[in-house]
Amino acid sequence: MQDPNRHMRLLQRLFQAPDRGTAPRLYAAIVARGREPHWYEAGAVPDTIDGRFDMIAAVMSLVLLRLEQDDAAIPFSTQLTEVFIDDMDGQLRQIGIGDIVVGKHVGKMMGMLGGRLGAYRAALADGTLGEALVRNLYRGEAPAPEALAHVEAGLRTLRDQLAETPIDTLREGVLA
Repeated sequence: MQDPNRHMRLLQRLFQAPDRGTAPRLYAAIVARGREPHWYEAGAVPDTIDGRFDMIAAVMSLVLLRLEQDDAAIPFSTQLTEVFIDDMDGQLRQIGIGDIVVGKHVGKMMGMLGGRLGAYRAALADGTLGEALVRNLYRGEAPAPEALAHVEAGLRTLRDQLAETPIDTLREGVLA
């Protein structure tokens, strides 16, 4: 005999948000760090939708770079990226982007995050973080040298803090 509630349970699972564990907590901490006023005031990051996206993407990139150092953290890194995608989808809908093109915009944002991840990985390795920040965070418009130095120092400090943060602490949703 077939279970009469089988179809209802299947539909509920289809529309239920997936369990992303503690990744939403870490993502909230990333967003909070990226929204700290000093980035926009002393660092002259544009306080616009694009500027906030770029700052959050910079912090997110540093966290993802830390997580990629441990193969066991790959599933958590994937969950964190999925939370980012969900947030970007929601943000786009909130500002009025329609259903038909949301996916295209989210895809573009994912490409931007991936590009920044690669750019920051290379820049941290070869000492050119300032140049990468001008290209990616400031979108080619260099700020005053002291503003750039502020952001570069802040991100390097975060990178150093993350390097000393155990992966399990990040998995618990705690940012350095």
